[in-house]
Amino acid sequence: MAKVTFEKVVKKYGNVLAVDDLNLELEDGKFTVLVGPSGCGKTTTLRMIAGLEDVTSGIISIDKLDVTSLEPKDRDISMVFQNYALYAHLTVAENIIFPLLARGGKRVEAQGRLQEVAKMLNISHLLERKPKELSGGQQQRVAIGRAIARAPKVFLFDEPLSNLDAKLRVEMRTELLRLQRQLKTTTVYVTHDQEEAMTLSDVMIVMKDGKILQKGSPIDIYEYPNDTFVASFVGSPRMNLISGLCDRGLFTSESGIKSIVKNIGPKKTVLGIRPEEILLVPAVEADFMATIEIVELLGPRAIVTLQVASEHLTAIVNTSDMGSIQEGLEVGVKFRKDRTHLFDEKTQVRL
Repeated sequence: MAKVTFEKVVKKYGNVLAVDDLNLELEDGKFTVLVGPSGCGKTTTLRMIAGLEDVTSGIISIDKLDVTSLEPKDRDISMVFQNYALYAHLTVAENIIFPLLARGGKRVEAQGRLQEVAKMLNISHLLERKPKELSGGQQQRVAIGRAIARAPKVFLFDEPLSNLDAKLRVEMRTELLRLQRQLKTTTVYVTHDQEEAMTLSDVMIVMKDGKILQKGSPIDIYEYPNDTFVASFVGSPRMNLISGLCDRGLFTSESGIKSIVKNIGPKKTVLGIRPEEILLVPAVEADFMATIEIVELLGPRAIVTLQVASEHLTAIVNTSDMGSIQEGLEVGVKFRKDRTHLFDEKTQVRL
């Protein structure tokens, strides 16, 4: 296990700033996920750890060793790529033990390690097959097996599940978590999928424009987002964000959306409310009225789109509580008062 440290790391491609003054500690033995939209710098950050991208300035350390200028082979890391990167002419067994033999390991010892890894990943029956004879999920297991065979200090994963179908992605997420818990190896994982980030990470890092916007546990980031970008990016369906005025404990938008909030202002703000914290209630209990525009049934719950004048809200309703909810009907709405979030309208930062 090892801690990975960034000290004032900058990465430029010509005049384009990909990673901007990154100061970061990736904790020993933790599963850390870097998440953000395309172009936010997360993959560049991962590739700099691996040594596949040069650092423009700053220092990267692994287990207190400055690896900034070291070749990838000298960093004691293993990386799993999005496209698996298996050797097509080698069998599964040969793919897995290749890095051991390439580093001068003895074949007898490599064979012993192969059996351990194959049993761990439930691929013992596939060892004599070639990659073209495997499904996508099986190929990914082989790629992971090759990475863990060496028992490196750090695992790096670059969107490894994005080529799999939805059902297999969920299964492989569980397998990755099980393996990481078993091996207790420092793991850095890159994804653009915030749901994947939430389910996998011990530590979640949200990036945008080469900077870290927030670092913390998934639940802390979900419940206490630092700004409107994090608030809207993390969570599915996304958080509702409504511009309006806070004055003496009451928030009001131009469209007539109202909610009791903390006593600040008068101040222009953005109110955030998660879909699951919106209540559909009788008119006498409501803070405002809305029209049901769309109802999307998803088994035990439904996603309900509400229209309030020119604004739209997304609510989540348990199907057992829907009653007479139908598209086109007017309903009363209120927000759970202790679950609202307020952001400064100008800076977009949490108040």
